[in-house]
Amino acid sequence: MATAYQYKDSNIRKTWALMTGFFVVVIMLGYLFASIYNNPGILVIAVILSIVMNIASFWFSDSLVLAMSGAIEADPAQYRDLHNIVENLVITAGLPKPKVFIVEDPAPNAFATGRDPEHAVVAVTTGLLSILNKTELEGVVAHELSHIGNRDMLLGTTVVVLVGFVSILCDMFRRMAFYGGSNRDNKASGYLFVLGIIASILAPLAATLIQLAISRKREFLADASGALLTRYPEGLASALQKISLYSKPMIKHSSATAHLFISNPLGREVAEDGTEKTSWFTKLFMTHPPVEERIAALEGR
Repeated sequence: MATAYQYKDSNIRKTWALMTGFFVVVIMLGYLFASIYNNPGILVIAVILSIVMNIASFWFSDSLVLAMSGAIEADPAQYRDLHNIVENLVITAGLPKPKVFIVEDPAPNAFATGRDPEHAVVAVTTGLLSILNKTELEGVVAHELSHIGNRDMLLGTTVVVLVGFVSILCDMFRRMAFYGGSNRDNKASGYLFVLGIIASILAPLAATLIQLAISRKREFLADASGALLTRYPEGLASALQKISLYSKPMIKHSSATAHLFISNPLGREVAEDGTEKTSWFTKLFMTHPPVEERIAALEGR
């Protein structure tokens, strides 16, 4: 039976393997396009544009996500139990206490955001508070604090920068190819140019799939880290089971921030037996692993 420690280590290795593959794809793609047009400036422009576009979103991520979700700061008196749970867990985790927010929404969900532990935010919905007991709520909060402790926002921003880089680079290549922005004498042989066209179409899709795969691995990692933090994986497993029974989307939701939540805020497609519809193809485009797999991992299955 796999332990939480083994599962945590496994997901860290898989995350960095995916990141390494991502960097290899980016480098090969940049080299291919630069070779076709014999113009290294293509790489420089794409890198600058991608970084500028994404650094701003990383720096202001907390305020952007809070505004998009309609979150308000949780009153310490009204939500004393929630504040106490957060305070107890951050002491155990060795983290500064994040700001605590509430989202008025019947959908049970939670998220963490912020550029670093000193500027972090944990938010939960009123729907989550209404269905979970104290142990289950501790599991969910521990999961969100694990995202903060594991620096998932920083990793997520790095991935977004890489995806943006790939998309901008491919778009630039297609425009130059269509409008003939480069001298034909500087182009590589015909087969290399065709390869560039194919790569410019497939690379953004591949980059997105890697981004989603990393997101799923970080969810598994946060589950394992949260279980180690509370020393009671059954609490989070039970919380996920209750959350999975609600399949409707949140009132305010966006695909741009879906990966931040403990459960997909866009809603889930449920089969007749109540389980999530998850074919191998569907899994490729999911921001979160299937709930059944997350619960099985927490239970050591």
